[in-house]
This record gives sequence, structure tokens and C-alpha cells, in this order.
Amino acid sequence: MRPRLWLLLAAQLTVLHGSSVLQQTPAYIKVQTNKMVMLSCEAKISLSNMRIYWLRQRQAPSSDSHHEFLALWDSAKGTIHGEEVEQEKIAVFRDASRFILNLTSVKPEDSGIYFCMIVGSPELTFGKGTQLSVVDFLPTTAQPTKKSTPKKRVCRLPRPETQKGPLCSPITLGLLVAGVLVLLVSLGVAIHLCCRRRRARLRFMKQLYK
Repeated sequence: MRPRLWLLLAAQLTVLHGSSVLQQTPAYIKVQTNKMVMLSCEAKISLSNMRIYWLRQRQAPSSDSHHEFLALWDSAKGTIHGEEVEQEKIAVFRDASRFILNLTSVKPEDSGIYFCMIVGSPELTFGKGTQLSVVDFLPTTAQPTKKSTPKKRVCRLPRPETQKGPLCSPITLGLLVAGVLVLLVSLGVAIHLCCRRRRARLRFMKQLYK
């Protein structure tokens, strides 16, 4: 049996369960048409001489779902493509324990669930899959509408009238009154003395001219 047919048959007959041995990221990705996308599969075991296969499933996982073999990574030969695959669009390369599936110029028909897989003896080990959705236009994030909150009415208390000028206490007021009285008394004494001097001068003048 040809390797490709054996692989597809084995994948279709196997009940698909994601394994923690192969960790795929991201779990879901949405890209725009004609863009490039990179899917990662990290192996948690040593894969020095093993091959990593990449499969695509165009419908929901089930026991009779169809898996399309895209490419595999071989330590000696690098990327080996499946039949009827656009080789210029698909490449697989290794980065330490990570195996990257690189897709270029993706189209809506490239949408599906992508699985990485290793072939053991006799079991097949799958990753949990990455769901790829290719759309012509990415949805724009709707801005949340801001609800207008009614302004709260603030009741303002009337301000007390501010008294202009310095505040007069009873002591200050008493000192002012006493000061005024002293000035009045001093003024009265000065006037009285001035009048007495004038009279004395007038008497002296009269006596001088007699």
C-alpha cells in the first residue's frame, strides 16, 4: 500500500484524541485572505529520528472524518509535501523542539483544523489541533457605547456674608472710645489755655498803654 493511502486510512480509522505529547498553538486563529500564518507543534519527547506529519481536516472531528495529508518534516530531507498540495504555499521547518507549519497566501478554502502527528508502533499520536479560519475581511472591534450618566444636582448652601474690615471686639471698641474722649479733653484744655493766654495778653496791653 502506498504510504499516502496508508496514512489517510490510518487517520480515518483512528478515534482522534489530543495528546499532551504534542502541544499545538494557537488553538484558534483567524486570518485575512492572502496573508501568511504559522502553526506550531511542540514535541515533549525526543524526536531525533521521527517524522512530524501535518494533516488538515475540513469538518468537525469524528471517526469517519477525512484528513488531508499536507506535508511532513524529515530530519534528513526537510519538508516532504503530500500529493495534490500547492508546494509553494506550504513549508515545514524545525525550531528546537517546535515544528512549524508555514502557510502563505491563504484562501478561505484553507480553513479547517490542522493537526500535527507522529507515527509510533503501532499507535498514532496527534496534537489537539489548531482551528484556522480564513476570511476576506476581519471583523472590526465594536467600541462599547458610553452611557450618558445624568449629572447629579449638588445643593449648595448659601455662603455666609463675609464682613468686610476687621472685627471690633468690646475691648477694642472701649479703647477707641477712651482715645476719642482723651483727645476731646486734651483739645478742650488746649482751647481753654489758649483763651487764658489771650486774655492775659490783652490785659497786659491795656496796662501798657494807660
